[in-house]
Amino acid sequence: MASHRAARTGPSAAPESAPEPDLREGLDPRAELSKFLHTRRARLKPADVGLTDHSRRRRVPGLRREELAQLAGVSGAYYTRFEQGNARNVSREVLDAISRALKLSEAEHAHLLRLAQLKRHQWQPEPPRQQVRPEMLQLLTAMEGVPAYVWGRRADVLAWNQTASALFGDWAARVPQERNWARITFLDPASRKLFTDWESKAYDVVGQLRLGAGLHPDDSLLASLIGELSMKSRDFRRLWAAHDVKKKTYGTMRLSHPLVGELTLRYETFAQLGDQEQSLTIYHAEPGSPSEEALRLLASWGADASQERPTGTPH
Repeated sequence: MASHRAARTGPSAAPESAPEPDLREGLDPRAELSKFLHTRRARLKPADVGLTDHSRRRRVPGLRREELAQLAGVSGAYYTRFEQGNARNVSREVLDAISRALKLSEAEHAHLLRLAQLKRHQWQPEPPRQQVRPEMLQLLTAMEGVPAYVWGRRADVLAWNQTASALFGDWAARVPQERNWARITFLDPASRKLFTDWESKAYDVVGQLRLGAGLHPDDSLLASLIGELSMKSRDFRRLWAAHDVKKKTYGTMRLSHPLVGELTLRYETFAQLGDQEQSLTIYHAEPGSPSEEALRLLASWGADASQERPTGTPH
């Protein structure tokens, strides 16, 4: 689930045969910080940041630590300690300077700030179970005709309307644990047929999970989800090893639906002020386009199906 404020350049390079991660490491803020910074350095070349590379052969891909330290205005030894998770009381000014040197996106910068803060705390309480307000459920019903759903931390689908169910699949037929974009994307073979650019969808889902891991490193359910996906999906292991973070905002998605064929839809995501970890995502088609007609047919089919299945409710 990606931000489209800037053109997407694709996932950071990660080996196809990325090893299965240590599950504890995936949610350990100190390890997360170290690997996040390492992968951000690896994607930059000296020319990308205005440096001249006089060496004929570089031992590491991307920027060296001392080059990044120079750009951020700190000593090489200090930056090395920070990247290894050993620096204490790092100021906001230094974090901002490192972020600028690494050319981090808005989501990546926020992720870095959280990791730098969380590494000084060994434990945080597990977040409470998410509930969708009754008023939001009523709004979803009122929006029938356009696909809309509410999703929360861990990429869980919390509530939806019938048009969304007609577009993406019958969420009501899934047990609550399986109403999760990560499980659907990586473990349900039908997703590879539904999403025309499946790799982009998978990349966005993993990036959203990375954001969640930075916010809640002690979330046992998130750790369990990451562990399950790591064991069952080689593609998940590859993308998780890239340490990319993404935040879903707005964009375009192409689908190949088994009933109505090809659709190109735009989506908008709205964070709820009462719960910043719940978001409402709405899809719509360009007026007068074949996709609009296809969406109208799906909405009609969803309305008929609603006589047999209840509207999605929180789990």
